[in-house]
Amino acid sequence: MDIQRREFTAALAGMMAAWPLVVTAQQTRRPTIGLLGGATREAQALWTAAFVQRLQELGWTEGRTVHMMDRWVEGRFERSPEIIAEFVRHKVNVIVTHSTPNVLAAKNTTSEIPIVFPSAGDPVANGIVSSLARPGGNVTGLSVRSADLTHKMVELLRDLLPNIRRLGILYHVGNPISLLQTRGVQSAADKSGVYVDILEIRKAEDLAPAIEALKGHVDALIVPSEPLYNANRIQINASALKVKLPTIYFDRVYVETGGLMSYGPKWPSMWRRTAELVDKILNGVKPADIPVEQPRTFELVINLKTVKALGLNIPRILLARADHLVE
Repeated sequence: MDIQRREFTAALAGMMAAWPLVVTAQQTRRPTIGLLGGATREAQALWTAAFVQRLQELGWTEGRTVHMMDRWVEGRFERSPEIIAEFVRHKVNVIVTHSTPNVLAAKNTTSEIPIVFPSAGDPVANGIVSSLARPGGNVTGLSVRSADLTHKMVELLRDLLPNIRRLGILYHVGNPISLLQTRGVQSAADKSGVYVDILEIRKAEDLAPAIEALKGHVDALIVPSEPLYNANRIQINASALKVKLPTIYFDRVYVETGGLMSYGPKWPSMWRRTAELVDKILNGVKPADIPVEQPRTFELVINLKTVKALGLNIPRILLARADHLVE
């Protein structure tokens, strides 16, 4: 009996000694979020910060309760499948990515890992989800109706330039949403009797020459929502200002760095909402059961310095409608 008791006590002591190591190992098994940005880390800093802040508010802190793998394609979508494959190899718990090519690359690479998109234009038309109410599969997120935005942009340009006859649009070849946005602009322009010049963009080096070629040929330029443009927004603004070309964008960050005006959703708010969807998924909710959401509020932002530099007279009614004026 004494021998058995001693053996039991020794075994119990060994188990107790090993227990802290087991607990520590379990604590290190944090869920991992694979974040794939379409532009550069710097260009998307506000969006990512909003996402991370909301995660922290929900109890997900980097290095303590969650691990983040972040990668950036910088507008070169040919890199997307390789990065998504890296996430799959690391067995991330959820993939967060935006821009249609990135989301499609994720969907085509994995049907098991949940995918959440902070923004994707017309996800049903692009085959990302079956429907907004019932996404199905492993993908959900937030969507912007590009057709509605492009019609509003043409309307705003007509308010700014009542005699507008021609406008240009940058079309990033190979991005499905860029194609839908371009078609939306064409449709809205046709109804208004405005001709559209389409400039095909394949890489960053195409931007300055394309905008330069518009000098004296168009009255304004529409720059769609696109990571390649976001990463090169300062160059785009400088090129447009050089040829005295009014510009309108989907995102206020362009206007805050010298663009004329923008109309679109509050993108940081969409990334905060994305963190809430990720929280649901990490707590066991399936993406198929989370409807795709759409923003309800949009903002018009105008840069008054650029107005002056272009020698424009902004109608008072347009200034009154602006949600924010950059001084």
